[in-house]
Amino acid sequence: MTALAAAALIVSGGSTTASASDAPPRTTHGPCQYTQTPEEPAARPVPLPPDPRHTPSHGTVDMAVPTSQGPLPLRLDRAKAPCTVQSFVHLARHRFYDRTVCHRLTAYPTLKVLQCGDPTGTGEGGPGYAYKDELPVDLPPAPSDPTGVRRLYGRGLLAMANAGPNTNGSQFFVVYGDSALRPNYTVFGTVGAAGLKTLDKIAAGGIEPTTQDPAPVDGTPVLRTELLRVRPSCRP
Repeated sequence: MTALAAAALIVSGGSTTASASDAPPRTTHGPCQYTQTPEEPAARPVPLPPDPRHTPSHGTVDMAVPTSQGPLPLRLDRAKAPCTVQSFVHLARHRFYDRTVCHRLTAYPTLKVLQCGDPTGTGEGGPGYAYKDELPVDLPPAPSDPTGVRRLYGRGLLAMANAGPNTNGSQFFVVYGDSALRPNYTVFGTVGAAGLKTLDKIAAGGIEPTTQDPAPVDGTPVLRTELLRVRPSCRP
């Protein structure tokens, strides 16, 4: 079950249709190379992020994220993932995340996350572009995995969801309980103490049952969690 859960977590957008144009997708010219995804258009209109040659790679950016269940303050770490932080701040400034619903909660023994960042609320939406991975190299081995393959995504980490290598977009997940995952997900920040209390409340509310699964461990949170707005709380 854990392997299936870990695999499912990567899904971040999934529609695949032929492009109406033969023109290649547009890509920014800086080191991050944000690339349009015509086959997966933006869930909300947003331009490609800026991509300066000298991408900021030092310091942190604090994000104020009030939600319908309480505050979810985030601290983004430029040193860990400069391109990811640059994209996240860009989307926040364009109000891409405002009034979006966190669509997925997991409660597996070794996978405890809340996934957000899709304006459609389906797990299929994104910003209309993708960019490279900035994978963690300092995560400890997961104690629950004797093979040493999976790493510990500890409580309080903020990471990107994806649909395979170099397919980061807008969807992200916050870890409310220590989780064991392959190190295939970019870590780009942490959740503040007040946010952990909010996550615990959401997790305690459980997951919506379905006719197929009356006691699910993966699905829509019972407590509807809407990101009311996402903004830098200070100038980055």
